[in-house]
Amino acid sequence: MKKLLSDDIRYLKGIGPKRGKSFAKAGINNIEDLFYFFPRRYEDRTRFSPIKDLKEAQTQTIQAKILVKGERRSFKRGFSILELVVADDTGKIFCVWFNQPYLKEYFKVGARIILYGRIDRYENRLQMNSPEFEIIDTQEDESLNIGRIVPVYLCPQGLTQRSMRKTMKYALDQYLSGITDWLHYDIRLRNKLLNLAKSLINIHFPESFALQKEAYQRLSFQEFFLFQLPLALRKLSKKQKAGIKHTTEASLVNSFISALPFQLTQAQNKVLSEIKADMREPKVMQRLLQGDVGSGKTVVATIASIMAIQGGYQVAFMVPTEILAKQHYEKISSQFMVHSLQQKPVKIGLLTGSLNAKEKKKNYQDIKDGKVDLIIGTHALLEENVKFKKLGLVVIDEQHKFGVGQRALLPRKGSNPDVLIMTATPIPRTLAITLYGDLDISVINELPPGRQPINTERIRNDKRDWLYNFMKENISQGRQVYVVYPLIEESFALDLLSAKKMYAEFKDNIFKEYKVGLVHGRLKTQEQDKIMSRFREGKIDILIATTVLEVGIDVSNASLMVIEQAERFGLSQLHQLRGRVGRGSYQSFCILVSDADSEEADTRLSAMVKYNDGFRIAEEDLKLRGPGEFFGRRQHGLNELKIGNPLTQMQLLKKARDEALRLINSDPHLETAQNSLLRQKLLQRFPEYEKLMVVG
Repeated sequence: MKKLLSDDIRYLKGIGPKRGKSFAKAGINNIEDLFYFFPRRYEDRTRFSPIKDLKEAQTQTIQAKILVKGERRSFKRGFSILELVVADDTGKIFCVWFNQPYLKEYFKVGARIILYGRIDRYENRLQMNSPEFEIIDTQEDESLNIGRIVPVYLCPQGLTQRSMRKTMKYALDQYLSGITDWLHYDIRLRNKLLNLAKSLINIHFPESFALQKEAYQRLSFQEFFLFQLPLALRKLSKKQKAGIKHTTEASLVNSFISALPFQLTQAQNKVLSEIKADMREPKVMQRLLQGDVGSGKTVVATIASIMAIQGGYQVAFMVPTEILAKQHYEKISSQFMVHSLQQKPVKIGLLTGSLNAKEKKKNYQDIKDGKVDLIIGTHALLEENVKFKKLGLVVIDEQHKFGVGQRALLPRKGSNPDVLIMTATPIPRTLAITLYGDLDISVINELPPGRQPINTERIRNDKRDWLYNFMKENISQGRQVYVVYPLIEESFALDLLSAKKMYAEFKDNIFKEYKVGLVHGRLKTQEQDKIMSRFREGKIDILIATTVLEVGIDVSNASLMVIEQAERFGLSQLHQLRGRVGRGSYQSFCILVSDADSEEADTRLSAMVKYNDGFRIAEEDLKLRGPGEFFGRRQHGLNELKIGNPLTQMQLLKKARDEALRLINSDPHLETAQNSLLRQKLLQRFPEYEKLMVVG
């Protein structure tokens, strides 16, 4: 019977139904999954460290013999301590495991053992605390686990390192000869890449660290390449669509810009030029607009909207929350009223989930009849009842809050409208170009004049007296204050309780002479809107809130942001919250309250204190969280990146992108015999792209 990579893992020698379940939990269902289950690190066991040469604070691998084992209890701390004394020809060392009494069954005096761990000093002796270990019993164990570079896996439940290596080696021996390399020889040659079989052998059982590095390059490249192909396909399919040729320089646009009470920044003007150039062309615009919090993206989107409206088209402006939709509606409406555009009065509508049935029905009809030029709304815009008469532009704000599928639905309500996607979560430009390969990218990297950098400080809880006095000082100057609490789903009730307790304490005690408000996500939308409106109108001095504030609330009089338990927020989230202040011309502050001492929390909070620039913050966040968490794995297909890292392998990612574009330009439907295997592989990973590869 022919061996196939799709063979169920359960039928591999030594696995069976029980172990098969453990493998399935780790995402390994077939032989191919097993091959792409990569080691998390390697140990160089070609030579072990002699015990006599071990030094404190180093992490080392040793091979030794068990001389003594013993168990005792720590009555002071209430747990058991298992101790071994192990030795090689050069000396001996203690090894200690805490509260793992079951381990004593594994250790037999006289047995050979490999230990990996950190060397610490306890009283006057060196010891290894809770080292990883392997017992060497047989000749077979020795051939896979000694005298070579050894892979170390994050093993499925119930498997030891030895059994995992044994399974991997057996599968490679049995199935590798049947592997066909789906990456073209000419691509491998141009980029100096190993073939697939050699790469899989050397990623699991490297002949040398040099070959392991080459295998890592090849396997990372193929992940990036598969990731870039759909983007290249999408870019090509958009290029082929006939779009709308908008008039971008008519008097409606010019009078709006000249009537603005401020000058557009150089960055805004540059971005507008890029948008105008796109909208003038009879092709579909697909542009991502990146800009830090408060950089003026909304006014750019409004001007782009007028370009569409002056030609008789409608604009859909989708935002993630009702508060933000209402705020945009009020702000843009007031701008149009101030500028009293006589040539063509612009009708603006608002569509959100909380509107009653009668209001929604009227909105649906007005949109369908073309009586609304610009409709601002939430996910409600995606409803089936929303039908446009002549949709010419789609604007999507805070794009990361919507899934890829949701973003694609709105443009389908028109005949190839232009699309402008905005985000206040900036990422380094080179990385953005590569990860959003199907979009053209514009960046506003300049704040409007008069905006001062926000002073950010981290304090501990023992400085609360200073904090409360500082809050009173700001309020006495006529300013307003946000106090934000984390709201994590796992401890929602407790988090909400502490926010409510703080509200009561402020209102009845510490700040009883001031007006205090509380807003959180469990309130009805109308109630949230009512409280936010009161804060905007200056009727609340201190607003205690959860992260409903994260997106877009604009209160220029708020000058102080206090973030409680700041270590529980992500870096980009902290930066978004900080962006709620600093919107007026006076100095604003952000105070991070945290007693956390972990290295990760310190790194994150220090970055907030050090940097105001959103692009720099984004780089730090990427380093901390890695690309999958940063971009949202489901949205970007980054769950396919099991080995590649866009942040550390930028050059390789760019090469993979260039090769993907080259291939799609030469064979847009992947229909040649040479590309048939690649086509299968792509559709296996991304079945939704089949419609883009229909043979023309």
